[in-house]
Amino acid sequence: MDEEAIKKQTQETAKTLFGKGIKMDPPYLMWKAFDRDLANDFSRFITGNLYSRKVLTLPERQMVTCAMLAALKAKDELRLHVNAALNVGCDPRKLAEVFFQVATYAGMPAVNEALGVFKKVLEERGEWPIAP
Repeated sequence: MDEEAIKKQTQETAKTLFGKGIKMDPPYLMWKAFDRDLANDFSRFITGNLYSRKVLTLPERQMVTCAMLAALKAKDELRLHVNAALNVGCDPRKLAEVFFQVATYAGMPAVNEALGVFKKVLEERGEWPIAP
């Protein structure tokens, strides 16, 4: 794929993931403040190449991402990716279940933090409480 096609794919995937819902600055802006070229390289790799692969769907990829970020207790990144998961159609009840699954491997403090982040995102989006 040529450079222009990767750039377009990166922009389209980023818009799908992060284009609606809560308002927050993506990590890309921080990367760019330090090194514009490297920020563009990271963005093209992560969003343009990895997130655009078809082996996993975007909802599957986002659920995996949310589980990993919950286990790492990476709250800011989790906030961004919970919103992205909802943007690509992840079922909120399944996301909650993903966070409960984290207990087995990362403990209840990680679950509690993830659920707290998840609830705040749902509230900001006007989607709390979760419908049964």
